[in-house]
Amino acid sequence: SPDSGHKYYLQFTTEDYKSGENAGSCLATVLYPKAKSPPVVTIKCVRTKDQKQIQEEDNTLYQKIRHQTKPIIGNNIPDSYGNIEPALEPVWALAVAGSSYIMWEKSTENLGYFMAQVKSAKQWIRKDDFVEFDYTVLLHEIPTQEIIPCHMRLTWLPGHPLKVKYFCASDNQGPEDGSGTESGSTAGILHARGANF
Repeated sequence: SPDSGHKYYLQFTTEDYKSGENAGSCLATVLYPKAKSPPVVTIKCVRTKDQKQIQEEDNTLYQKIRHQTKPIIGNNIPDSYGNIEPALEPVWALAVAGSSYIMWEKSTENLGYFMAQVKSAKQWIRKDDFVEFDYTVLLHEIPTQEIIPCHMRLTWLPGHPLKVKYFCASDNQGPEDGSGTESGSTAGILHARGANF
């Protein structure tokens, strides 16, 4: 529509980021408004894993992070050879989930993003049950081939929305809140634009 922008209808399959196994299939509509704002996405997915299995995987991931005697600190994940230390895999998994909010909000009809690397990650030890990390992630912008550094503060507790606040070096506006809107997991994320903080 000339007034509202372009709408796309998509059918696609998803895969588990770690195992590469088929994780389900989705139908979606994506509207890119004419105004400079995030795409409006309506999506329905059928998962190959049941909710209980997803919750178990989330809890396993959570327990690995939660039961650290000292904060997890990591740099250059993956390294220059594409390797991720097993101890840092939970940190990488959360970075993948969190950075998807940034990539979604920054994407336009003509620009897309991939997370190239976690430059740095630092866990904050909290008194409540949430896990919290500060990240610097590098996003690969397509088609410009630019590498965009973004700072991301992420908090998560299984069964609660993933909360992401971020600031990217190329942005002119202030920090953004890209948090999720539904209780859920790092395995199934819905996106919604939040208010600035």
